[in-house]
Amino acid sequence: MNRFIKIFGSLRAAWIVALSACACLCFMAVWFGGLNQDEGWYLYAAQSVHEGKIPYRDFFYTQGPAMPFVYSVFAPLWHSFFSPVQGLLGGRLVTLGFGFLTVLLSVLLARALSPKRSAAIAGFSAFAFFACNIYHLYFNAIPKTYALAGAFVIGGFLFFLKGIGKSGIAKAVLLFVSGFLFAGASGTRISLALVPIVASLSLFFAFRSFKFAFLPFGIGALSGFGITYGIFLLDVDAFKGLLFAQWYHASRGGFDFFFAAGSVLRLLRGYAALAVVAFLTLAFSLVKADKSTVPSLDCKASFTVKTMLLSFAAVFLLQLSAPFPYDDYQVPVMGLAAIPLAAGFARLFPSPQFGWFALAVTLVVSASSPLLQDWTTYAPDRFWSRKAEMTELAKLRQAARVINDMDPDGNTILTQDLYLAIETSRKVPEGLEMGPFSLFPGLTDEDAKKFKVHNVSTLTNLIASSGCSVAAMSGYGFAIAAPKCDRTSAADLTKIGLALDKAFEPVANVPDFGQNETTLTVYKRRQGETK
Repeated sequence: MNRFIKIFGSLRAAWIVALSACACLCFMAVWFGGLNQDEGWYLYAAQSVHEGKIPYRDFFYTQGPAMPFVYSVFAPLWHSFFSPVQGLLGGRLVTLGFGFLTVLLSVLLARALSPKRSAAIAGFSAFAFFACNIYHLYFNAIPKTYALAGAFVIGGFLFFLKGIGKSGIAKAVLLFVSGFLFAGASGTRISLALVPIVASLSLFFAFRSFKFAFLPFGIGALSGFGITYGIFLLDVDAFKGLLFAQWYHASRGGFDFFFAAGSVLRLLRGYAALAVVAFLTLAFSLVKADKSTVPSLDCKASFTVKTMLLSFAAVFLLQLSAPFPYDDYQVPVMGLAAIPLAAGFARLFPSPQFGWFALAVTLVVSASSPLLQDWTTYAPDRFWSRKAEMTELAKLRQAARVINDMDPDGNTILTQDLYLAIETSRKVPEGLEMGPFSLFPGLTDEDAKKFKVHNVSTLTNLIASSGCSVAAMSGYGFAIAAPKCDRTSAADLTKIGLALDKAFEPVANVPDFGQNETTLTVYKRRQGETK
């Protein structure tokens, strides 16, 4: 019994368990994690930048330009035939690296927001909330904007907190860096532009406490925006492409209350451990008779927490107003709510046993996550469950081998499944760089060419005349009609299908492939057709 008490009274033992659990969950997220169509076109965009191309001007791209430029540095990791992590696995490892940078920054920020007595528990709780949460780990392991954007956001608030507590040159430099990092966040994911806006307004209205702190912060933010977007404002074609990307977002339009409510509920399921700890913290703080034993936050920590929560609310509501607000949209800003919670929880419960509690609740939520079942089973066949014979990533690699064996000397592929292009180290024809979101049936031929996308006419011409010897179409093949992302009309699908059947012949099928487990059909160009 004494040994048992000693173990659970030790935060060092809790760190050992947390790190071990984190390693297992990371392996699950990277290797077992389901494929997502976005992974392909984000990595393909980074690869294109690595080759000297510019987003919006040379290829269509819907998010801010920061991620393709940052990830382009790492493109050789997944774009090398000799690398053991060639393909999507390499992209996932790069993303996980940024995810863990966010976790480290979260631990540091939670500690910095806490009094000395509770700093260790706050930092540990922050680690448990993120690094031991399979939902959070998965969306910080697959190549989407979330991991990089989260690092910018949390890093920005760490410098924000340090800056408002300093004076003179140190204050100006730290706040400049904070504003710059927030601009990087909005350059990664456009909706995060609200974070520097909220932070700058908070500093402005807190003039009595922090004087002219909003000036270096604002200069840093404007400098970041200038570096991130400046080259696109100076290049006419790139600027038109940037505006077209915003038109794409605006054209989706609409709001559905039930979709929004479902998004919140799914998010709550993913972060249920936060809800449990938040309820416990709130309940205890309301019923605790002697609050004098709870250390209070200093002025700079209290102001930072309020700014974080306001920023979280602003971005959360904006993203919730999307036509179909996916719950994972909120992942980059969850730290803005979870880190103050970790700090507040630790102030109330500064003993190691409550660090163990935060870890235990998070691991229970992870163990019961529906993601684990999704990754190891296929959609049921009526009454019968179907166990997956291999992970989705392994099946992607298998499909890539089929394509490369069939066309060993080829370097192009006609597909909208961009993770196949990444896995086979092939290029797709111009205008398909955004994968499923490359078909705009309502555009004229001239506009489709200008904005590096396709309508039905240009697409059928491309199918007939491209130099691709192979094509690969899953259930996502030309199924989405942008910008509203409705189903492509039956008439348009018939035209595209006839063009595909005329130019290519099917040679192989891969069932239960990719996101949402559709059938992938691999085609080879018919003899005598244009190559």
